[in-house]
Amino acid sequence: MDIEEEIRSLQLDSSEDNNGVVNPEAAKPEQIEESDKMDVDLNSEVHKEPQPAHVEPPKVKEISAPDNEESEEVEGDTKRHLNVVFIGHVDAGKSTTGGQILFLSGQVDDRTIQKYEKEAKDKSRESWYMAYIMDTNEEERVKGKTVEVGRAHFETETTRFTILDAPGHKSYVPNMISGASQADIGVLVISARKGEFETGYERGGQTREHVQLAKTLGVSKLLVVVNKMDDPTVNWSKERYDEIESKMIPFLRASGYNVKKDVQFLPISGLVGLNMKTRVDKSLCSWWNGPCLFEVLDSIEVPFRDPKGPFRLPIIDKFKDMGTVVMGKVESGSVREGDSLLVMPNKAQVKVFAVYCDENKVKIAGPGENVRVRLSGIEEEDIISGFVLSSVAKPIPAVYEFVAQLQILELLDNAIFTAGYKAVLHIHSIVEECEIIELLQQIDPKTKKPMKKKVLFVKNGAVVVCRIQVNSMICIEKFSDFPQLGRFTLRTEGKTVAMGKVTDLNSASSS
Repeated sequence: MDIEEEIRSLQLDSSEDNNGVVNPEAAKPEQIEESDKMDVDLNSEVHKEPQPAHVEPPKVKEISAPDNEESEEVEGDTKRHLNVVFIGHVDAGKSTTGGQILFLSGQVDDRTIQKYEKEAKDKSRESWYMAYIMDTNEEERVKGKTVEVGRAHFETETTRFTILDAPGHKSYVPNMISGASQADIGVLVISARKGEFETGYERGGQTREHVQLAKTLGVSKLLVVVNKMDDPTVNWSKERYDEIESKMIPFLRASGYNVKKDVQFLPISGLVGLNMKTRVDKSLCSWWNGPCLFEVLDSIEVPFRDPKGPFRLPIIDKFKDMGTVVMGKVESGSVREGDSLLVMPNKAQVKVFAVYCDENKVKIAGPGENVRVRLSGIEEEDIISGFVLSSVAKPIPAVYEFVAQLQILELLDNAIFTAGYKAVLHIHSIVEECEIIELLQQIDPKTKKPMKKKVLFVKNGAVVVCRIQVNSMICIEKFSDFPQLGRFTLRTEGKTVAMGKVTDLNSASSS
């Protein structure tokens, strides 16, 4: 009998060593917690960077043995994960640069490139073949314009990256907003070709709007990549590069970026891949002594997110697949199989069946990861993008109105900003019509303090505190608590008119 007991206890122990893998269904929460403690002792490195595991699998790999999966996951954990969004004016070369990165990091083979080259030639668009890696649908290829946000993955020595290729055309700015809201780093692609930088930068160009949106959406670090340096009109000219840098710096400052700390400029050629994986040859560009693109991406420091905070996952998409699957980026906290969560604002209780990072099933996913979560307890049609998957203990507030501090950028011709002004609110994955109910106070831009006089309307450039109302209940947080879920933009008729941050939630209407 004693021997039997010993064997049973040994089995239990070994199942704990495997993080409860012996029978995941039967793993109790206490057991998982215990295994977590053991994990911490066993591998303090994993504890330092609590990010979910993901190893790019060979296509054929079928994971059958759970122990195998476990060791792979821990291995993947040691690399940090970053989301990079490519933004900038239409035709600056965002998709081409993204495609070139995937090619240089070995994600695309030569045969595929040759196929794309032939396809582009048939369309008399020889220089577009690299963009085809990112622009996968026919409409995008025929027009040469990105419409949807392309998504791809690549790795360097220390970091796993998810590339989000945002559209540059002004008709697709809402798509660009959904791409940028998932990103940690922005790569602003600027064309150095004569005339192209100017059209992108002047009023009405997308370079300006994208920078302002990126800052509002929480892209804290910006890489300004001056592309097409190999163009005959540029020919790696230092004068042209300096001219672009000198024009961009004051504008980046005005958009709220700390140029010394958070912005880095570098010249590249996306089409031929120069100064991307390796530094550009001195014979081509004698004046550039800085790093290449991969070095900069590897060395970027990103803000810390709390893996132990209350769980928040704004839902950007949903579909049916053996249950209801939601997609989004984990903004705070961690999610694992078996968790009970709430879908807010409709307070639906759900259980997590499975968590996927990229294409791989993982046990736990931490902040910053783009995940797909399979849920039970809710129908797909009961979820709309903008809902937030959140922890039961500390759910996200749901409100009809809130107080915010707004920076007015550029109102439409002859418009004045006053109570009754209507616009479209973009906040994390929410797109909702809203109305300004009342202007509370104007902030003096110099002293940053509220002005004494009562404010009835404001014009371009003003900073104002106001109360905003929406038609449907939305899930948001105060900027001071969760910057990612408390910053927003207001757009009217396809143009960004203001950006702001939530300073107070109207507790009367929050649940």
